[in-house]
Amino acid sequence: MSAAQWQHFPHEADVGVRGIGESLEEAFEQAAVALTAVITDPERVEPRQAVPIACEAPDRELLLVDWLNALVFEMASRNMLFSRFEVTIRDGRLQGTAWGEPVDRERHRPTVEVKGATYTGLHVGRRADGRWVAECVVDV
Repeated sequence: MSAAQWQHFPHEADVGVRGIGESLEEAFEQAAVALTAVITDPERVEPRQAVPIACEAPDRELLLVDWLNALVFEMASRNMLFSRFEVTIRDGRLQGTAWGEPVDRERHRPTVEVKGATYTGLHVGRRADGRWVAECVVDV
């Protein structure tokens, strides 16, 4: 069983999202699940349709913000929610896939709209236990 997980952390009027994983990629994937969980319970979102996402940034922190903002853009422009993510990161480039479905207000019961990921609380790195953490505050 994977030790990957996602969490929220409080931040004034906004919400912090945190992904934790055995690899950098897994931490980014879990941060994406945490992003969805700000809006709805990810368990309610069926991974029916795959959406490819590519980002590039000069460092891991900026790459996390770009990744999360790309997901926010795709959710808004496609009127979708995502629940499953796969990420590959090499040389400052992220190739990812997000799986989800169109928003069903009755079933998904979205609570807020995420406007975007911010640089507030932005951190990507290894913890003392060797696991990766990827976190930032999202504007709601």
